[in-house]
Amino acid sequence: MSVNLSKNGAALQAAYKDVVDGKTKTNWALFTYEGNSNDIRLAGTGDEGLEELVDELSSGKVMYAFCRVQDPNSGLPKYVLINWTGEGVNDARKGACANHVSTMANFLKGAHVTVNARADEDVEPDSIMEKVAKASGANYNFHKETSRGSDAPQGPVGSVYQKTNAMSEIKRVGKENFWAKAEKDEEERRLEEQKKTNLERERLERERKEREQKEAEDRERRFKERAGEIDAQRRVQLETEKKDRDAAAQRSVNAREMFLQKERSMPSAPPVGTQPGRLRSPFLQKSTSQPEPESPPSSPVKRVQEPPASPVSRAHQTPPESPVAPVTHAPPEPTVNVKGT
Repeated sequence: MSVNLSKNGAALQAAYKDVVDGKTKTNWALFTYEGNSNDIRLAGTGDEGLEELVDELSSGKVMYAFCRVQDPNSGLPKYVLINWTGEGVNDARKGACANHVSTMANFLKGAHVTVNARADEDVEPDSIMEKVAKASGANYNFHKETSRGSDAPQGPVGSVYQKTNAMSEIKRVGKENFWAKAEKDEEERRLEEQKKTNLERERLERERKEREQKEAEDRERRFKERAGEIDAQRRVQLETEKKDRDAAAQRSVNAREMFLQKERSMPSAPPVGTQPGRLRSPFLQKSTSQPEPESPPSSPVKRVQEPPASPVSRAHQTPPESPVAPVTHAPPEPTVNVKGT
């Protein structure tokens, strides 16, 4: 995500102009982020140079400092841009803020020396001033050289001689050295940022793979637990069904045994003997025991024979009901006919 310079744009622009114009004593301005956002705010200003600025840098923040110093060679004002990334800043924040350096350089334009610092050793005032002196080209002091006379005798020169303009030569060499140094620093910074970006990308990719592997292991573990629960429920169900079947079979066996035991406990009836053609009855026995009366002499008159009944009428005739209840048949006993003497 890009850096936001518009939210506090008025304060940022005013602090930058105070350092560049030189109309005020302010010679440095410090900028940083608002919390973890990408909004740039003004962290502070001062007028005591690099010594005061270095004390304001925080090891837990990403900051940008713009300072005006005096060139030790020419005595002219020079501007230093410090890209500060504290050692306590996490890698993710470093990678995100690394893309904001070029935007801040375009906003804080006009810097003669750019310093990428991460520790206090990188922002020592002496080392920064040494870089400023090297960036100015040759060790030429403008104020010292102007005091020298320009009427010194000149030696013979050739026809192709061209007088050297010291100031233009210094400016040309200084510009070449400055831009060469700036390009070199920018290339180093770009390579370093690319290296950081690659490391950050590799770290994120490694974390993503570890997270996916952990999620896959969790899914596999939950699947196995669920399968185990289903198997356990199935085993319990099968055992319950088996117990129900065994109980039903046992109940049927118990009922059959109970019925057989009850049948065995009942007394057995004696076998009933029957004799066809003989009906045992006390009335019949009594009648047979009494003496038969003498029959009158048979009359010579022949009885009129009744016509035989038809088989149909015999079939429809109902047998006479006996007033005696049926009795159990017993073996026949010998009977004795007693006749009167």
